[in-house]
Amino acid sequence: MLRGNRMKKNYSIRLFTYTALFAALAVLGSFVHFPIGPVKVFPFQHAINVAAGIMIGPWYGMVAAFLAALVRLMMGTGTVFAFPGGIPGVLVVGALYHYFFRRDWVGFLEPIGTVLVGATLSAYLVAPWMEMSATLSFFQISFLFSSFPGSIIGFLLIKVLRKLPWLNIELFNGGE
Repeated sequence: MLRGNRMKKNYSIRLFTYTALFAALAVLGSFVHFPIGPVKVFPFQHAINVAAGIMIGPWYGMVAAFLAALVRLMMGTGTVFAFPGGIPGVLVVGALYHYFFRRDWVGFLEPIGTVLVGATLSAYLVAPWMEMSATLSFFQISFLFSSFPGSIIGFLLIKVLRKLPWLNIELFNGGE
């Protein structure tokens, strides 16, 4: 019994460590961005979303995306659109990978969460709250310019990480 609790504790520590690591990497990558109107386009965030969704799952991945958005907002390198623009993408990748398909190509579906869900939230909730007038199509196009290349980079990153013999990327399911 004691051994099982210790293993569970080590597993939890690894998940929290990877969550913090993904948030930190997303913040570091935020210095590479392209402004499109009020939105800053961060392809690296979406690459991290793909890796986090596959490696630590949808829930911890969402925490990492939230923390990255919060830190970027506090540093002045991000906008409030980082919250709806980042979190849904990792949810889609993580949920589809861990509960349905178990294939790396799921990373290419990150734009579904970002463009369909994130852009809709940005256009109909965040923009009016910020007293901005921007259309849904504006956010969809802006988020697509960020999430499409980011999902490709994330897919390639996962392929490289899978080749590392000392790294087990199936962390979310206990290394299955």
